[in-house]
Amino acid sequence: MGLMSRLFALTYDRSMARMEKAGFRELRERSIGQAKGEVLEIGGGTGSNLTYYGPAVSSLTITEPEEPMLKRLEKKVREQGSAAKVVRAPAEKLPFEENSFDTVVSTLVLCGVDDQRQALREIHRVLRPGGRLLFIEHVRSDNPKLAKKQDRLNGLNKFLVGCECNRATLDAITAEGFHVGSLEQTTLNKVPKFVAPAIVGAAATPS
Repeated sequence: MGLMSRLFALTYDRSMARMEKAGFRELRERSIGQAKGEVLEIGGGTGSNLTYYGPAVSSLTITEPEEPMLKRLEKKVREQGSAAKVVRAPAEKLPFEENSFDTVVSTLVLCGVDDQRQALREIHRVLRPGGRLLFIEHVRSDNPKLAKKQDRLNGLNKFLVGCECNRATLDAITAEGFHVGSLEQTTLNKVPKFVAPAIVGAAATPS
């Protein structure tokens, strides 16, 4: 358990507070409110998404690979009386059978996984035919000047918060066989400009 991992878990909710108040809560509500059936959330962190799951969710499983985050996630699940099952696992190696879930939720996770394409392959594998991936993700800017700044600061950002802000995540999602049914390009508020470009959407596996 590294020092950076412990510090990140300890300060995560506090560091996200301004962004949450400046519109990110609404993005969570709008995206996660679409979840239904048997749901898997990858990279659940401290459990920030828990309150947004609605009655259409019949079961909820949340994975988190980092132990410091996992402890806070388990505590929040207990405090909220949630029936969610918490599993320690990376997105690149999900310990579930094929076709296990109707919905997978990813919120600011695909920017930080070690192998994005492998994580998407795993998500595709565990989703049932016609299942949906609901995502809110940092992405590489379409503005060349800002994209260059993202490239320049990416190493520092990854070291500090574990996020690669310059990933072409939408391209990766479609490359792994998902059909993007809805997509919103947005700008996150109350964050540095180079991590502000984001996408919110839903992508489905073939029926």
